[in-house]
Amino acid sequence: MSAQHEHVLIVDFGSQVTQLIARRLRESGVYCEVHPYNRLGAGFLNRFAPKAVILSGGPSSVHWENSPRAPEAIFDLGVPILGICYGEQVICEQLGGAVQSSEEREFGRAEIEIIKDSPLFAGLSPRETVWMSHGDRVESLPHGFDVIARSENAPFAAIADEARKIYAVQFHPEVVHTPCGAQILRNFTHGIAGLSGDWTMAAFRAEEIAKIRAQVGKGKVICGLSGGVDSSVVAVLLHEAIGDQLTCVFVDTGLMRANEADQVVSLFRDHYNIPLVHVDAGDEFLGKLAGVSDPEKKRKIIGSLFIDIFEREAKAVGGADFLAQGTLYPDVIESVSFDGGPSVTIKSHHNVGGLPARMKMKLVEPLRELFKDEVRALGRELGLNEQFVARHPFPGPGLAIRIPGEITPERVAILQKADAIYLDEIKKAGLYDDIWQAFAVLLPVRTVGVMGDERTYDYVLALRAVTSTDGMTADYYPFNHEVLGRMSTRIINEVRGINRVVYDVTSKPPGTIEWE
Repeated sequence: MSAQHEHVLIVDFGSQVTQLIARRLRESGVYCEVHPYNRLGAGFLNRFAPKAVILSGGPSSVHWENSPRAPEAIFDLGVPILGICYGEQVICEQLGGAVQSSEEREFGRAEIEIIKDSPLFAGLSPRETVWMSHGDRVESLPHGFDVIARSENAPFAAIADEARKIYAVQFHPEVVHTPCGAQILRNFTHGIAGLSGDWTMAAFRAEEIAKIRAQVGKGKVICGLSGGVDSSVVAVLLHEAIGDQLTCVFVDTGLMRANEADQVVSLFRDHYNIPLVHVDAGDEFLGKLAGVSDPEKKRKIIGSLFIDIFEREAKAVGGADFLAQGTLYPDVIESVSFDGGPSVTIKSHHNVGGLPARMKMKLVEPLRELFKDEVRALGRELGLNEQFVARHPFPGPGLAIRIPGEITPERVAILQKADAIYLDEIKKAGLYDDIWQAFAVLLPVRTVGVMGDERTYDYVLALRAVTSTDGMTADYYPFNHEVLGRMSTRIINEVRGINRVVYDVTSKPPGTIEWE
């Protein structure tokens, strides 16, 4: 928690887009944190001291037995409150209104009509497009509330108790499908709550360096450098904070992109002069993964072996007191299924969840409160090369989760070559910076083909490219067919083992960006 800045508390009722609320607030310079509804005791609320509270959406119905509720203490804080979707229903249910299941549900785009002036809608048009996703709806309001907007199927699309500064909307302002959503959230934080938006990346850099120095003292830190943006930013930040107390360990898993290992070693050992141990562990990782097809098992095997190698290398450099990781805020939230709480685990992350008890090192995770685009902003603040900072995200488990099914050295080599061609064609077309993430997936499927008048029976390669602002939602990139045709032709001509190329046009949701 950043004690030097104004705080907004986001109470999580289990919506898969709760993190987007935080992203929108951070974009306007407001520091906020997401916490589950069932972990907000009076002690926490007193320590956190929020200047405003937002109640998220969620999959529950207020009519279900033991359905989530906001702690009553939140309504006694005397700070502005905004409920979103399920958050609106919770406000009405707990403060004396009524919520009913409705035959007329709203999912997707809808139009609201603003029927009463409110600071929540300052600067908006009388009619706005919003994104709805609800079955239950409000039927009657608690005392002191008025309707400020309605839609065709939601007569209480937005409500307000202006005297107590409690507001609620049935739609989701945090998603990009609500074009006016960012303005609504800013109206709440800056206009209604009076926040100044004093949280900047320059401030985060200075505060985090102070925190690292306080945590580490004179101890030694070993940093797991994966070659991706996250761990690289961690390494540069740590080096600025503690200098030669840091040793980076770059583990070449054998599952990286083509030529990536050489690039990482050159950047950190030669350019930044950061102490770096380069471990060629490809045979170890591929050996452990042999015969394993389940994606969760792959992640756990890779995570466990990373820990083993770090432990081994820490001893080799004379011992380390801390292990630094590039854990991000979405990693933390996406990996956790609260016990009795709202969220479901989408996938586990190999760098989340602490260290084995046998390890005597403590964790340093300076990016744990940041989203991906914020990490890029921090990288720029630290002076990292723009070409490096703007690199597309690359998963910690590497190509292991881009090869569904069994992983073999042959398949890894095929995918590395194909992926390199794909990215090269994207760059040649001038599209790299327009795309959030692009990569190839080698499918465990063989198909019949004809090459040089001979029958082939080779792998299918799937290409994936998405646009996004934060990785929480995404849409496929609309390549024109000429570009896709060039990509396919080059891959099939230059990579032995592939005779068919397909393009993935799935958005997130319902899919995830990665295939595993």
